[in-house]
Amino acid sequence: MDNPFLRRAFHIRWSQLTPDKVGAAVDAALADAEAAINAIKARPPAHADYANTFLALECATELLNETWAKVSHLTSVADSPQLREAHNAALPKVSAFQAKIPLNEALWVRLKAAAEHPSARALQGEHHRFLTETLADFRQQGADLPAEKKRRLEALQSELAQLTQKYSENVLDATNAWELIVTDSARLRGLPAHALESARQSALKKGHGTEDAPVWRFTLHMPSQEPVMLYAEDEALRRELWTAASAVGVQAPHSNQELVRKILTLRQEKAALLGQPHFADAVLERRMAKSGAQALAFIEDLHGRVQAAFAREGRELEEFKALQTGWPVARLAPWETGYWAEKLRKARYDFDEEQLRPYFPLGGVLTGMFEIAHRVFGLQVTELPASGAEIWHPEVKFYEMHDAAGRHVGSFYADWHPRESKRGGAWMNYLITGGPQPDGRRAPHLGLICGNLTPPAGDRPALLTHNEVETIFHEFGHLLHHLLGEVGIKSLNGVNVAWDFVELPSQIMENWCWERESLDLFARHHETGAAIPEELFRRMIAAKNFRSASFTMRQLAFARMDLDLHMHAVERMGADLAAWIRVRLADYLTPTEPPVPTIENRFTHLFSDPVGYAAGYYSYKWAEVLDADAFTRFKREGLFNPAVGRDFVAQVLSRGNSADPMELFKAFMGRVPDLQALLVRAGLA
Repeated sequence: MDNPFLRRAFHIRWSQLTPDKVGAAVDAALADAEAAINAIKARPPAHADYANTFLALECATELLNETWAKVSHLTSVADSPQLREAHNAALPKVSAFQAKIPLNEALWVRLKAAAEHPSARALQGEHHRFLTETLADFRQQGADLPAEKKRRLEALQSELAQLTQKYSENVLDATNAWELIVTDSARLRGLPAHALESARQSALKKGHGTEDAPVWRFTLHMPSQEPVMLYAEDEALRRELWTAASAVGVQAPHSNQELVRKILTLRQEKAALLGQPHFADAVLERRMAKSGAQALAFIEDLHGRVQAAFAREGRELEEFKALQTGWPVARLAPWETGYWAEKLRKARYDFDEEQLRPYFPLGGVLTGMFEIAHRVFGLQVTELPASGAEIWHPEVKFYEMHDAAGRHVGSFYADWHPRESKRGGAWMNYLITGGPQPDGRRAPHLGLICGNLTPPAGDRPALLTHNEVETIFHEFGHLLHHLLGEVGIKSLNGVNVAWDFVELPSQIMENWCWERESLDLFARHHETGAAIPEELFRRMIAAKNFRSASFTMRQLAFARMDLDLHMHAVERMGADLAAWIRVRLADYLTPTEPPVPTIENRFTHLFSDPVGYAAGYYSYKWAEVLDADAFTRFKREGLFNPAVGRDFVAQVLSRGNSADPMELFKAFMGRVPDLQALLVRAGLA
């Protein structure tokens, strides 16, 4: 226990978590878990009961889970050659061990025996849920397979873990490998001041240019790339960035093309071993959608509802460009769509996203979000001083959260800006699961939220886009799901729910980013403190659903591609996977010239984890139906109504996976979800 990775203290000593300690820590945690499982297996089946088998199994991997959470988290936020080497050396061992648990025949015999014990038959509530979920987990992961198939499944799981890790590394490395240095300021016409300043600072940090003779550095990280694609008048500049972004995961030495086929092939084989027709059914069997066919039917239903509006929006954009340029109406190039869409929005609504940025300094957004959490859920969030908790990077902040009764429900880290050692995107994760303890106490939870948002530039604070504000609220919603968990069984707490339910708590939080009442709590000009002017707010709301069919169709295209890849045999897709995908998505993609390339080689949601969002990307839209509908109750009964907030905590946020997700939704809303609420909110009904 001298190894810092093995220490289970609530305040983690990040400075001591060095790559050279990873191997020994993981080996010790694996040995501890192995010994605990062997103790369960050693007990005669006749003596197996709920406590000494099911609850003992729940505790067996706690040290391993917490140890590996620290290792894998560091690879996401502080990647280095040494850490990557240590992580990749340990990964096959951890993956093999985890895959082996449901395939352990002696353990399975004892679980089945314990399930028949009187102590198990009398269970109710979350304990009954834990027993049935554990048995279902084991069956779904191959517990009933013959020995030979179990051995193959173990090997598959280990190989998938390594292949998906390599895929993720390739995306990160390809993203970091590219930069563009611009020396001619004339090429940057149209770019907002914040983007120019960020690019100048980025160049200086990398040793390019000087204060007197500036140059500008652009990368494929979203805060750098996006302003160019929306605002740069130089079409060649936009095309250069678009081409580079499209090549991520495609070109050596960071190509993912073969990895994608291997991952799909192994997932297909895994499904066959488990007796399922394809990977989608293997994954969705116990999610809300229940099957690939039902998930696909949901996507196709939504597709049919927005297809006419999607086609209309495409024509409008082509006609607008023609009107502005005097050229004939024609297909746009992919590097033009964002640029001309932004121009059309500005022309139609006299609204430019950049007008909002001064009102969204990161510090103010966080303070306002915490105030909303206080009013709606009775929570108090306090930042600890730098001396209060160790962090992994100077930009990281550490917070404590208390509920209305003054209980310390949990703490969390927040890490918001891009770094080369940090993976892209935004995410929430957890490091320690607390909750109700056997002795009656309640232990605090520990989680984290990360993003790649616009960084500060010089003396100016980080000024965010409205979309980035939504991202913060989204990840905070996931965090609340973890920190407010009141489930005594750790593996049922918080975000450990059906994947197509997990986005409800996150997406519902985004709704407060659009209401005047809540915006006034945090949308304040970083220099004057003034609220968003009413006229600007009206234009923002008028533009809210601008091209919403196109945005919806983009999400549906990703979901459709995901399901198609995981519902069809790889060998039938032909040598050119991208061409096969493009045919399947013919009615989902914006027609451009040249055609938009497919994203399977950089789609980390699908391919950077053995399962992850694979066969589950539809969950975003599915959960939008849930969140749009659930938010109607707040709209009806009061945006800051603490009674509704308490009900949402009681019925959803605190319950984790202690009951069927549809039961939880119905407990909050009093009925099943209504798809119409989403269409109304998106202006498509």
